[in-house]
Amino acid sequence: MLQINLWKRVLIILTCAIGLFIAMPNAFYGPVEQHNDAIKAIEVSGSTPELEAQRALWPDWLPERLVNLGLDLRGGAHLLAEVNVADVYTSRMEATWPEVRDALRSITPVRRVESPEGVLRVRINDADAMPQALEVVRGLARPVQSLTGTGQNDIVVNGADDIIMITMSDGEKQATDERTMQQSLEIIRRRIDEVGTREPTIQRQGADRILIQVPGIGSAAELKAIIGTTAQLTFNPVVNRGADENAAPGLGNSLLPDAEAPGVFYIIETAPVVTGEELVDAQPSFDQNGQPAVSFRFDTTGARRFGNYTAENIGSPFAIVLDDTVISAPTIQSAIPGGSGIITGNFSVEESTNLAVLLRAGALPAGLTFVEERTIGPELGQDSIDAGKVATSVAFAAVLFFMWATYGLFGFFANIALIINVGLIFGLLSLIGATLTLPGIAGIVLTVGMAVDANVLIFERIREELKTAKGPARAISLGYERALSAILDANITTFIIATILFVLGSGPVRGFSVTLGLGIVTSVFTAYFVTRVMVVIWFERRRPKTITV
Repeated sequence: MLQINLWKRVLIILTCAIGLFIAMPNAFYGPVEQHNDAIKAIEVSGSTPELEAQRALWPDWLPERLVNLGLDLRGGAHLLAEVNVADVYTSRMEATWPEVRDALRSITPVRRVESPEGVLRVRINDADAMPQALEVVRGLARPVQSLTGTGQNDIVVNGADDIIMITMSDGEKQATDERTMQQSLEIIRRRIDEVGTREPTIQRQGADRILIQVPGIGSAAELKAIIGTTAQLTFNPVVNRGADENAAPGLGNSLLPDAEAPGVFYIIETAPVVTGEELVDAQPSFDQNGQPAVSFRFDTTGARRFGNYTAENIGSPFAIVLDDTVISAPTIQSAIPGGSGIITGNFSVEESTNLAVLLRAGALPAGLTFVEERTIGPELGQDSIDAGKVATSVAFAAVLFFMWATYGLFGFFANIALIINVGLIFGLLSLIGATLTLPGIAGIVLTVGMAVDANVLIFERIREELKTAKGPARAISLGYERALSAILDANITTFIIATILFVLGSGPVRGFSVTLGLGIVTSVFTAYFVTRVMVVIWFERRRPKTITV
């Protein structure tokens, strides 16, 4: 018969109340957002009267989670970057040269010769020692650390006449590409998080591209300034200081400009002593003259290598190189065993802070080429919000009127459930920290239309049961029971489609699938359980002899 246990009624009502309570901050978006920003600012820089005033805009005991607005609703910057993975092959061969040179030194004198990018060619003086030299160099190979490269070594070594040619194996190239993309994604995410932006979208697209969308940022140029620098820091031995820009550096060396003195160039050894990958910390500071600088600290391995080099080369200059520019070239006065130091230069306070952020987040393993960039103004985002509100309101009003006009009191119950349904969607979006985009609003509008489908099935089934003269209580009970299978079948198939869109899609498609999937769950709950509770409570109080649906 038509009845629901008390504990089920309490559970359904409590679920709706909690969902609407969590969704409530979205109805006061501006004050809550200022409140949340003030709390973060107080945690970082301490309390001020202005921040406390902002914090007071929303009570601390109320929920504070908001639905994050996407790029198309908030405005911001959009970049599509291509990672130059081939740069890593060249760097790998540069780092391999000192190892090969030292390994062959006891067999025969060697020297490096001109070679294409990603290839290391070495000439040996004694051609008769070629078999032994090849065996030694091949002994430097290591197994590829990936499933796709199982059974392969990381380098391929060939010899002809007196030339040894070393290249990366195909398996190592695939593994390197994958590592490069993963490192680039993580480092870009860290750099953007360092500056406190809200809910950025950073995801891989294709084999070597990364999509970056940051809501609320001023322009694409500002976003590029944060992530566009590789921030590759190295410490290299100096071969010649004060060289001419047309000087030939020679194999294994590089000609780099001085950051502080235009027209001054350095010839340095390309193979670094220590790299920024071995940095564990970098902080903005001031030098002994009170000028902005950046202090740094190496890990154990980097500290040992840095200490050994400085101990063996007292009186010699060494270059601190940032992105192929010598920012400082001090002379080693004494050994530096602690693994810490300071980078000085013609920095402003802002520049030293940004450099510290970049170094702390880590160096990009390869350069980026920006193939697409867009700036979406906040006005356009507000227009999208307004258009979405109009579309949702029109759809909502039309559905509410249709249900009331078609099903009377039962349609009124369905309308209340529909309002609760939209509130629950926003509550879930807030709870999981999802980002609402313009396609996401389209998903909500579609959900509004789909949410009453279940009620239509139920009410039409109740109409059919009333024709059998079984009585209103029995008709309502059978209507809900027999419509359930059709409701589940229809919504499960749609939910599967939403899941596929989320897994295989990206960006706007995912935004649509999230709101559609959550809307399906909440609409089934409200249409079947919430309306049933309302109908049961009404029926128990009125006890009508007949009903009209």
